[in-house]
Amino acid sequence: MDFVSRLPRTPSGYDSIWVIFDRLTKSAHFLSMKKTDSVEKLAQQYLKEIVCRHGVPALIISDRDKTDGQSKRTIQMLEDMLRACVIDFGNSWDRHLPLVEFSYNASIKAAPFEALYGRKFRSPVCWSEVGDIQLTGPELIRETTEKIVQIKNWLLTSRSRQKSYADVRHKPMEFEVGDKVMLKVSPWKGVVHFGK
Repeated sequence: MDFVSRLPRTPSGYDSIWVIFDRLTKSAHFLSMKKTDSVEKLAQQYLKEIVCRHGVPALIISDRDKTDGQSKRTIQMLEDMLRACVIDFGNSWDRHLPLVEFSYNASIKAAPFEALYGRKFRSPVCWSEVGDIQLTGPELIRETTEKIVQIKNWLLTSRSRQKSYADVRHKPMEFEVGDKVMLKVSPWKGVVHFGK
């Protein structure tokens, strides 16, 4: 878990996002909050949004330099998407945060959803195809569909930008027959016996 702070204040008073990341499924939860929220309020929100949906985790890691950085990459993508969200939707980013979370989790080819629930997810983009328009209202479906498509485009843009940054630092290695190289070997795990 980690926090994204110093965001533009929304009309509801939110100025931060609590990012809770599941390392197994690669899914993430984005919870809007105020920087001044008490620990008790965070605990309540954690129980409501995480524990009630997924149960109590065996381990909680606050992202620091020691971890693999998945949380940092997720936050970078979230910040890119929120920048675009603020530009297009104004300071009401908190209203669109659930759609950003949905789009992020769906962008991993539905693996997180399938890992959690054992079936493919139904996207709101498909609501009109199954005839729910009469039940939920065509305006809601149109707006939601447009916003999800827009957020998916931002996600693609963000991924492409991050790939270009990585490609700049990547240097292809060329080897020829007879070259001497250093080989990094991971430490042995378990009991290793040498000789008799």
